[in-house]
Amino acid sequence: MNNNNYYNKNIINDVKSINVGAGTKIWQFCVVFPDAKIGKNCNICANVLIENDVIIGDNVTIKSGVQIYDGITIEDNVFIGPNVSFTNDLKPRSKKYPREFAKTFLKTGCSIGANATILPGITIGEFAMIGAGSVITKNVPNNQLWYGNPASFKAYVCKCGNKISDDNNANLLCDNCIYLAGGGVNPSEINAT
Repeated sequence: MNNNNYYNKNIINDVKSINVGAGTKIWQFCVVFPDAKIGKNCNICANVLIENDVIIGDNVTIKSGVQIYDGITIEDNVFIGPNVSFTNDLKPRSKKYPREFAKTFLKTGCSIGANATILPGITIGEFAMIGAGSVITKNVPNNQLWYGNPASFKAYVCKCGNKISDDNNANLLCDNCIYLAGGGVNPSEINAT
Protein backbone atom coordinates (compact mmCIF):
# COMPACT_ATOMS: atom_id res chain seq x y z
CA MET A 1 0.00 0.00 0.00
CA ASN A 2 2.96 2.32 0.28
CA ASN A 3 2.14 4.93 -2.31
CA ASN A 4 3.35 8.48 -2.46
CA ASN A 5 0.46 9.75 -4.57
CA TYR A 6 -0.60 11.83 -1.57
CA TYR A 7 2.71 13.66 -1.47
CA ASN A 8 3.00 17.14 -2.92
CA LYS A 9 6.20 19.08 -2.25
CA ASN A 10 4.16 22.27 -1.92
CA ILE A 11 1.92 20.90 0.85
CA ILE A 12 3.07 20.84 4.45
CA ASN A 13 1.83 17.73 6.28
CA ASP A 14 3.21 15.05 8.60
CA VAL A 15 2.32 11.62 7.18
CA LYS A 16 4.27 8.95 9.05
CA SER A 17 2.19 5.95 7.88
CA ILE A 18 3.35 3.94 4.88
CA ASN A 19 -0.12 2.35 4.69
CA VAL A 20 -1.76 4.87 2.36
CA GLY A 21 -3.64 3.54 -0.68
CA ALA A 22 -3.14 4.58 -4.30
CA GLY A 23 -4.88 7.75 -5.36
CA THR A 24 -5.43 9.02 -1.80
CA LYS A 25 -4.91 12.75 -1.33
CA ILE A 26 -3.79 14.13 2.04
CA TRP A 27 -3.88 17.91 2.15
CA GLN A 28 -1.99 20.56 4.12
CA PHE A 29 -1.46 20.53 7.88
CA CYS A 30 -2.56 16.90 8.34
CA VAL A 31 -0.94 14.51 10.81
CA VAL A 32 -1.12 10.76 10.19
CA PHE A 33 0.43 8.45 12.82
CA PRO A 34 2.71 5.57 11.72
CA ASP A 35 0.29 2.65 12.26
CA ALA A 36 -2.80 4.22 10.64
CA LYS A 37 -4.21 2.39 7.62
CA ILE A 38 -5.82 4.46 4.86
CA GLY A 39 -7.41 2.94 1.74
CA LYS A 40 -7.43 3.94 -1.92
CA ASN A 41 -8.92 7.08 -3.48
CA CYS A 42 -9.57 8.86 -0.20
CA ASN A 43 -9.65 12.63 0.20
CA ILE A 44 -8.26 13.77 3.55
CA CYS A 45 -8.76 17.54 3.71
CA ALA A 46 -6.70 20.11 5.64
CA ASN A 47 -6.11 20.01 9.39
CA VAL A 48 -7.03 16.35 9.96
CA LEU A 49 -5.40 14.18 12.64
CA ILE A 50 -5.40 10.38 12.24
CA GLU A 51 -4.02 8.32 15.16
CA ASN A 52 -2.41 4.84 15.12
CA ASP A 53 -5.28 2.41 15.81
CA VAL A 54 -7.37 3.71 12.92
CA ILE A 55 -8.53 1.92 9.78
CA ILE A 56 -9.98 3.93 6.90
CA GLY A 57 -11.46 2.14 3.87
CA ASP A 58 -11.50 3.11 0.20
CA ASN A 59 -13.20 6.20 -1.30
CA VAL A 60 -13.61 7.95 2.06
CA THR A 61 -13.93 11.75 2.29
CA ILE A 62 -12.83 13.43 5.52
CA LYS A 63 -13.38 17.18 5.48
CA SER A 64 -11.25 19.74 7.34
CA GLY A 65 -10.85 19.90 11.10
CA VAL A 66 -11.60 16.26 11.96
CA GLN A 67 -9.64 14.17 14.47
CA ILE A 68 -9.82 10.39 14.05
CA TYR A 69 -8.68 8.91 17.36
CA ASP A 70 -7.48 5.42 18.29
CA GLY A 71 -10.19 2.75 18.06
CA ILE A 72 -12.10 4.13 15.06
CA THR A 73 -12.80 2.04 11.95
CA ILE A 74 -14.24 3.71 8.86
CA GLU A 75 -15.46 1.44 6.06
CA ASP A 76 -15.63 2.25 2.32
CA ASN A 77 -17.45 5.23 0.78
CA VAL A 78 -18.01 7.11 4.05
CA PHE A 79 -18.39 10.91 4.15
CA ILE A 80 -17.29 12.81 7.28
CA GLY A 81 -18.18 16.51 7.26
CA PRO A 82 -16.05 19.37 8.54
CA ASN A 83 -15.25 19.53 12.25
CA VAL A 84 -16.95 16.26 13.16
CA SER A 85 -15.80 15.30 16.68
CA PHE A 86 -15.07 11.69 17.59
CA THR A 87 -14.41 10.62 21.16
CA ASN A 88 -12.88 7.36 22.34
CA ASP A 89 -12.99 7.47 26.14
CA LEU A 90 -16.19 7.71 28.23
CA LYS A 91 -14.26 8.76 31.36
CA PRO A 92 -11.43 10.98 30.15
CA ARG A 93 -8.89 12.31 32.63
CA SER A 94 -5.65 14.09 31.89
CA LYS A 95 -2.71 11.65 31.73
CA LYS A 96 -4.98 8.67 32.62
CA TYR A 97 -5.51 6.21 29.76
CA PRO A 98 -7.84 3.22 29.52
CA ARG A 99 -6.37 -0.22 28.86
CA GLU A 100 -8.19 -0.13 25.54
CA PHE A 101 -10.04 2.68 23.83
CA ALA A 102 -13.70 2.16 22.92
CA LYS A 103 -14.26 0.93 19.36
CA THR A 104 -16.33 3.06 17.01
CA PHE A 105 -17.46 1.81 13.59
CA LEU A 106 -18.68 3.81 10.61
CA LYS A 107 -20.21 1.32 8.19
CA THR A 108 -20.14 1.44 4.39
CA GLY A 109 -21.72 4.48 2.76
CA CYS A 110 -22.76 6.38 5.89
CA SER A 111 -22.54 10.19 6.02
CA ILE A 112 -21.83 12.37 9.06
CA GLY A 113 -22.83 16.05 8.87
CA ALA A 114 -20.63 18.97 9.90
CA ASN A 115 -19.94 19.50 13.61
CA ALA A 116 -21.63 16.26 14.71
CA THR A 117 -20.23 14.64 17.86
CA ILE A 118 -19.91 10.85 17.98
CA LEU A 119 -19.56 9.34 21.47
CA PRO A 120 -17.23 6.35 21.94
CA GLY A 121 -18.28 2.77 21.23
CA ILE A 122 -20.92 3.74 18.66
CA THR A 123 -21.72 1.97 15.40
CA ILE A 124 -23.25 4.01 12.59
CA GLY A 125 -24.91 1.65 10.11
CA GLU A 126 -24.59 1.30 6.35
CA PHE A 127 -25.94 4.29 4.40
CA ALA A 128 -27.10 5.99 7.61
CA MET A 129 -27.08 9.77 7.62
CA ILE A 130 -26.28 12.00 10.61
CA GLY A 131 -27.48 15.62 10.53
CA ALA A 132 -25.12 18.53 11.11
CA GLY A 133 -24.51 19.43 14.74
CA SER A 134 -26.01 16.21 16.09
CA VAL A 135 -24.78 14.40 19.19
CA ILE A 136 -24.80 10.63 18.65
CA THR A 137 -25.21 8.73 21.93
CA LYS A 138 -26.60 5.42 20.59
CA ASN A 139 -25.95 3.03 17.71
CA VAL A 140 -27.59 4.15 14.47
CA PRO A 141 -29.08 1.33 12.33
CA ASN A 142 -28.61 1.01 8.57
CA ASN A 143 -30.44 3.46 6.27
CA GLN A 144 -31.63 5.77 9.03
CA LEU A 145 -31.50 9.57 9.29
CA TRP A 146 -30.76 10.83 12.80
CA TYR A 147 -30.31 14.38 14.04
CA GLY A 148 -30.66 16.53 17.15
CA ASN A 149 -29.09 16.71 20.60
CA PRO A 150 -29.26 13.98 21.59
CA ALA A 151 -29.88 12.66 18.09
CA SER A 152 -32.86 10.42 17.41
CA PHE A 153 -34.43 8.63 14.46
CA LYS A 154 -36.20 10.96 11.99
CA ALA A 155 -36.66 8.96 8.76
CA TYR A 156 -35.37 6.14 6.58
CA VAL A 157 -32.96 7.01 3.77
CA CYS A 158 -31.91 5.15 0.62
CA LYS A 159 -28.34 4.73 -0.66
CA CYS A 160 -28.68 8.11 -2.42
CA GLY A 161 -29.58 9.80 0.88
CA ASN A 162 -33.20 10.53 -0.06
CA LYS A 163 -35.90 10.10 2.59
CA ILE A 164 -37.97 6.97 2.05
CA SER A 165 -41.33 6.08 3.57
CA ASP A 166 -40.98 2.67 5.22
CA ASP A 167 -44.69 2.08 4.53
CA ASN A 168 -44.27 2.42 0.77
CA ASN A 169 -40.89 0.86 0.14
CA ALA A 170 -39.64 -2.22 1.99
CA ASN A 171 -36.37 -2.21 -0.02
CA LEU A 172 -35.47 1.38 0.90
CA LEU A 173 -34.95 2.43 -2.71
CA CYS A 174 -35.86 5.78 -4.22
CA ASP A 175 -36.66 6.20 -7.93
CA ASN A 176 -33.02 7.14 -8.59
CA CYS A 177 -31.75 3.99 -6.76
CA ILE A 178 -34.08 1.86 -8.90
CA TYR A 179 -32.89 3.60 -12.07
CA LEU A 180 -29.21 3.15 -11.17
CA ALA A 181 -29.87 -0.55 -10.52
CA GLY A 182 -31.11 -0.90 -14.10
CA GLY A 183 -34.83 -0.47 -13.72
CA GLY A 184 -37.38 2.29 -14.24
CA VAL A 185 -37.10 5.72 -15.82
CA ASN A 186 -34.35 8.23 -15.09
CA PRO A 187 -36.03 10.56 -12.53
CA SER A 188 -34.28 13.61 -14.03
CA GLU A 189 -36.02 12.94 -17.37
CA ILE A 190 -39.58 12.74 -15.99
CA ASN A 191 -40.27 16.49 -16.07
CA ALA A 192 -37.68 17.40 -18.69
CA THR A 193 -40.25 18.35 -21.34
